[in-house]
Amino acid sequence: MEVSNITFRDLGLSEAMLKALEKKGYGYPTTIQAQAIPEFMQWKDVIAKAPTGTGKTFAFGIPMIEHVDVNCQEVQNLILAPTRELAIQIGDELRSLLAYYQGIRVAVLYGGAGTVGQAKQLEKKPQIVVATPGRLMDHYNRKNIRLDKIQTVVLDEADRMLDMGFFKDVTKIIEKVKNRKNLGLFSATISQEVMTVSWMYQRDEVEITVEPKSEDRPDIDQYSISATPFEKAEVALRLIRTQGYERVMIFCNTKHMCQRLSDEFQRAGADCDCIHGDIRQSQREKTMQKYRDGKLSILIATDVASRGIDVDDVDCVINYDIPEENEYYVHRIGRTGRAKRKGVAWSFVSNLLEKAKLDEIAKFSQYTIRPMLLGTDGSLTEQVVAAPVVKKRFR
Repeated sequence: MEVSNITFRDLGLSEAMLKALEKKGYGYPTTIQAQAIPEFMQWKDVIAKAPTGTGKTFAFGIPMIEHVDVNCQEVQNLILAPTRELAIQIGDELRSLLAYYQGIRVAVLYGGAGTVGQAKQLEKKPQIVVATPGRLMDHYNRKNIRLDKIQTVVLDEADRMLDMGFFKDVTKIIEKVKNRKNLGLFSATISQEVMTVSWMYQRDEVEITVEPKSEDRPDIDQYSISATPFEKAEVALRLIRTQGYERVMIFCNTKHMCQRLSDEFQRAGADCDCIHGDIRQSQREKTMQKYRDGKLSILIATDVASRGIDVDDVDCVINYDIPEENEYYVHRIGRTGRAKRKGVAWSFVSNLLEKAKLDEIAKFSQYTIRPMLLGTDGSLTEQVVAAPVVKKRFR
């Protein structure tokens, strides 16, 4: 059966879940959802590799909710996430699926916020907990949470989490879940650390791979614009205004540039704010909520602060700085072109080194990035790139 013909009803989900998905406008599962949900429903261990933006949260979140015993007042499902932003986002996504359920509660635990408020969440007996590894261990050591009734554990963005130095915490947590029925590893790439965790803790695991070339690959038109460092802010603002982009994310490589660009845009009258590591967590959450609610048009972020931002209707992503890692480019542009919508990504190139880096990214990602010229009136024309002149050598 082709994925395009499968509906959520075909996956044997409850009426409450089907109504929640219909309310959100989802009729057909993505490839990762169609393949992972049936395996999770049968309590299978799953290791899944799928690109950003293909619906991994619902792939494990739906069967988790379906498995919850509402009469049991213990934590039954645990999702580990590498960052606060991703943990918050997963929690929001899960709660959005609970519109037609009674008695299922979700708690989100992360660093950078007080433990007292989170302890009160745990006192309400949630069946699903989303947490960063460090903060989960903190609550465990304070005896705020028990792990012995947990049936399903999922590591989301497992590659990122283990690469960030959480390997010991993650393995310690898994080992404390004595009655686990299944373990899910979800990742954009399968690193050596992810394979090690799979080898140590999974049994007869089901391997799922969704290639970026599949129909789930986001539909994103990708362009580049040449601009000097002094021109970039003006060009970015002109691009946004003349092309009518209403929901924009801009990525910078440093906290300093992120803040500086936000200040410059605000002085120019743009509806804009930024998130980066030097901003208090409470303020970052307020800014993110404004952006999710559509009360903020332009969000400027660093790569670290942006992890877990999951907004379905971003018109355009701008790489104000060319990312330092190939994978960062994929994560960045994956903020647009979601939920079967068309997306646009722009990258600003200031010198030959950045052009070489962008060419390397295009080759690595198998993307086509077309160089464009932006006129003062907002007109766009494709830039003709001359082929390099090969000098003949005479003997």
